[in-house]
Amino acid sequence: MEYIYETHLHTVEASACGVAHGADYINYMLGQGYSGIIVTDHFFNGNSAVPKDLPWSERVELYCKGYEQALEASKGTDLNVMFGIEYNFQGDEYLLYGVDKEWLLANPDIMEKDRHQVYEAVHNYGGIMVQAHPYRERGYLSAIHLTPSVCDGAEVYNSGNDDYQNALGYEFAVKHGFTMSSGSDIHAIPQDEMGGMSFPYKINNIREYVEAFKKGDGTPVFKKNAQDAGTPFIPVASSKEQTVPTKGPTLEVVIHD
Repeated sequence: MEYIYETHLHTVEASACGVAHGADYINYMLGQGYSGIIVTDHFFNGNSAVPKDLPWSERVELYCKGYEQALEASKGTDLNVMFGIEYNFQGDEYLLYGVDKEWLLANPDIMEKDRHQVYEAVHNYGGIMVQAHPYRERGYLSAIHLTPSVCDGAEVYNSGNDDYQNALGYEFAVKHGFTMSSGSDIHAIPQDEMGGMSFPYKINNIREYVEAFKKGDGTPVFKKNAQDAGTPFIPVASSKEQTVPTKGPTLEVVIHD
């Protein structure tokens, strides 16, 4: 039996680009075959819905609302809801797993830190840092920023990316020996394409997810035509479209030490 976990999900409560409420996801994700979700709203240095002029503790409380409402709505169901963060630097964004509200409250200076300092703070708390959509190209981005030294893994499938961008991310992960991740980057429901991580055993909390990911027990999977109930998840590695780039990046690629 496989257990599939959504690793990249946004709510309207904390992400300015979010459409669905945290509580809205429960039945939908169960229907899609997921065993759990990780809520990864945009942090304050990204596309956040949280006002900037509030005290730090109030901002953190608001930021966690989408996750907390999803967690409350999941009670009595078989869907496990976990907490994560999507953290931005210069358009390069990282999925932080294994940190929590207490970590945020204890680090009010986190946005003053550089990539390596954030990586160290996450690791000191027992968490991991995975680069989201490494080769994403959008009109509001001027370059692709990569920092292999702060990656515990790389997202090789993202439903919002063109296939060639995912394939470039796959090559990036192979080159650096990164553990691979997959996620839907879902903002609204329904969504035509979905991603996730498949494990051969159930994961009960984010600490277990971190350990399972670090051990390499997860398989990145995805499905297209997700609104068709019969569409199965398939391994990313089995798809030529997702693993062999048809062209290179059009933006400048900046590699940070």
